[in-house]
Amino acid sequence: MIIWRGWGITASFLLVPLLLTGCVVPYGGSDATATATATAADGYSTLDTAGIAQIKASKAVRLDMTSGQLTKESVGLQGGTSQAPDVKISDGAMKLDIEGPKGLVSATTDRLRLNGMDNGPDFSEVTYFLTANSLEDYTSLIRNGVDRYGIDKESAEGWIESISSRPEDKSGFALGPGTSTGLDVTYDLRYDGVKDVQVIIVHVSPV
Repeated sequence: MIIWRGWGITASFLLVPLLLTGCVVPYGGSDATATATATAADGYSTLDTAGIAQIKASKAVRLDMTSGQLTKESVGLQGGTSQAPDVKISDGAMKLDIEGPKGLVSATTDRLRLNGMDNGPDFSEVTYFLTANSLEDYTSLIRNGVDRYGIDKESAEGWIESISSRPEDKSGFALGPGTSTGLDVTYDLRYDGVKDVQVIIVHVSPV
């Protein structure tokens, strides 16, 4: 049970605590000049230097988590590498598709992060960012996550009701995980009513 506090009131909802694990080392920066290569033969994206250049050129990325995991080898990296790519689109956004065991996680985002700083064969988590310019658009993103990924509706609506009554407030709150795609999808809400852009950090990980 996490307690959310704001403006002298306390609201509590059931949620899953979220830890952003480890640091992220950029792999192939925004100035990567390697010749872009096509995606892997199976149509999935690679995350070596050339693959990241291709993602930035096409503004599209497709990842295979149909097994429930994302291996480093499947994205063109050595199984024991400790480097986790961080892909950022500086002039727009990219279309992201993550194929899970039971369904598709998809989004339009300007930043993709893969967490996996150990030497194991798999990434522990895929993270991307959703943004909205109004509370109305923000709540629409949340409800879309409820419908598509099975995020708990009661917790989501409880948070929406609370923040809608005080839209100038600030709240950090994690909803999830939804598991309808066969993956854990957690919505980490980073709302600040005084800012023009509101952020949801989405974490996708093995169930």
